[in-house]
Amino acid sequence: MLKHGILGLLNYGSMTGYEINRTFKDSLSYFWNAQTSQIYRELQTLKKNGWAEDQTIEQNGKPDKKLFSITESGKAELNRWLVEDSTEFAGRSSLLMKTFFRGERSIEENIEYFDKLAVAGANFLKALQTEPPDVDAYASRVNDPQKALYWKMTVEYGVMYAQMHLRWAENCKRELEELANEHSVD
Repeated sequence: MLKHGILGLLNYGSMTGYEINRTFKDSLSYFWNAQTSQIYRELQTLKKNGWAEDQTIEQNGKPDKKLFSITESGKAELNRWLVEDSTEFAGRSSLLMKTFFRGERSIEENIEYFDKLAVAGANFLKALQTEPPDVDAYASRVNDPQKALYWKMTVEYGVMYAQMHLRWAENCKRELEELANEHSVD
């Protein structure tokens, strides 16, 4: 899926690897995580598949830089992916898989686990609300307000998802604390 995210960014215009990484972190990272090394590795795969190409730009007094562009084949792949039937709501979640089997750990360990999840959720939500993605800045880059509407929708999803994650983790912790209190009374 990372490759399609990069193709989507390149579809807006040519970018250096640095610009792709920065744009990814400014816009997509609140719902899709990728390390810088993964992005650069994926760029090589895109080139190998013929979906992107690069051009070396010489610079005076600085290292040369590579400018990546989407190819016609890359645009076709992006469009193929966009029309792919992917309305499936539930997917794989390592978080839920671990939760399902947490009965193998002590209640105290699990209270601590869900407390950490709640803190992580709160921090993520705070970061989203403190530095929301600048949809307007990206909209001006592609000069298409309709595309910005879809970006806004993904930001809203990210915020709502973070809120749900936080409430769920707090609820799990509360239920375990109640269970622990019942056991201590016995």
